[in-house]
Amino acid sequence: MPGTPTESPGEGMRAVILAGGHGTRLRPYTTVFPKPMVPVGERPILEIILRKLARENVNRVSLSVGYLSELIRAYFDRPRPGLESLTIDYVYESAPTGTAGALRLIPDLDRTFLMMNGDVLTTLAFRDLVDFHRRQGAVLTVATREREVKVDLGVLETDEDDRVVSYIEKPTLTYHASMGVYVLEPRALAYIPEGRHFDFPDLVHALLAAGEKVAGYKSTAFWLDIGRHEDYEQAQEEYAARRQEFDGE
Repeated sequence: MPGTPTESPGEGMRAVILAGGHGTRLRPYTTVFPKPMVPVGERPILEIILRKLARENVNRVSLSVGYLSELIRAYFDRPRPGLESLTIDYVYESAPTGTAGALRLIPDLDRTFLMMNGDVLTTLAFRDLVDFHRRQGAVLTVATREREVKVDLGVLETDEDDRVVSYIEKPTLTYHASMGVYVLEPRALAYIPEGRHFDFPDLVHALLAAGEKVAGYKSTAFWLDIGRHEDYEQAQEEYAARRQEFDGE
């Protein structure tokens, strides 16, 4: 049956982490480190992610790497506390293939797996996300977080005759934003074309066009990616204040 999870609840999970980007918005930090190796507290954010995955029954992680990948490998090829249960392997992108296209390079994705960006600081319970995905019978589940966007302008709505029917001063719009954390079934890979750049929104659109079930998991967990300087500064503050939540210690 399409979308049926291919893993029993007792098995260790597989995860794929995208860790190959240049992180241009976070320069000058990323001229020295690849973005997943930028420290939050005294650890690289990627180590914080890996430690959390290990606590939540993930036993194998494939890192999709590219830019400054030798630094990532040099760090994680040494024994690290909290990562003893993880098998870590590396898949190298010689040229960017897109956030979904990178999956085409990962071998042995033959059962339900997690996928996430390598710059996410979150308290999201991955096991709850996977359980939800299984109950939904989806081919892809996207973890989402409610976000508000404030518009500092007066917004008008007009009808087909250009008459104003509504005027809202500086409205606040609410969206469910992707957290950059996903659960996929292997059959989703068939919708990723070979030989061209393919991002994750492209995969979602392809699945929807084919009538496949894509689910959205609404989370209230803390979530922040460190793609911008102001986000990175906030991550440092949040980590210092809530370290036990992130580290499980």
